[in-house]
Amino acid sequence: MPRFTQAELEAARDRVVPDVVADGLRVLFCGINPGLMTAATGHHFARPGNRFWPVLHLSGFTPRLLAPAEQQELLGHGLGITNVVARPTARADELSAEEYREGGRLLTAKVERLRPRWLAVVGVTAYRVAFDDRTARVGPQERTIGDTRVWVLPNPSGLNAHWTAATMAEEYARLRRAAEE
Repeated sequence: MPRFTQAELEAARDRVVPDVVADGLRVLFCGINPGLMTAATGHHFARPGNRFWPVLHLSGFTPRLLAPAEQQELLGHGLGITNVVARPTARADELSAEEYREGGRLLTAKVERLRPRWLAVVGVTAYRVAFDDRTARVGPQERTIGDTRVWVLPNPSGLNAHWTAATMAEEYARLRRAAEE
């Protein structure tokens, strides 16, 4: 993992991180928004403390642990990555409720176009705000977007102390099994 100065990370706030997507994916994972490390590298979930890549492997979605720089390999497994909000920030609390709601509208249009089997939003708070669903919990949702089912997963950020990598992997594995049906 390359090291960046604070100035380089701050400059990353202006970068766009490309989605890793294709039509008809099994699961489209949706992060909250790119962190500055992700924006600086161009690789999703790039911050070293983020548990997305280890949890993806532990849950059986990938046959080996992928590094963020190998994100394009997800497509071969029928998986992809996008974000609710495209704007990179140091912390998700820098985003406004309106940014989340607009992100939810844009994400809905993206899902309608790409038609993944499942949309997996990684972060229950982000899902609640983006889709105006204050009672949402981790797990499958009643909401669908066209034929796409929706699942809310725990946020893999290292700051999410409520979930361990093992308990997150159990929830991600529930989604994996549902996506294989």
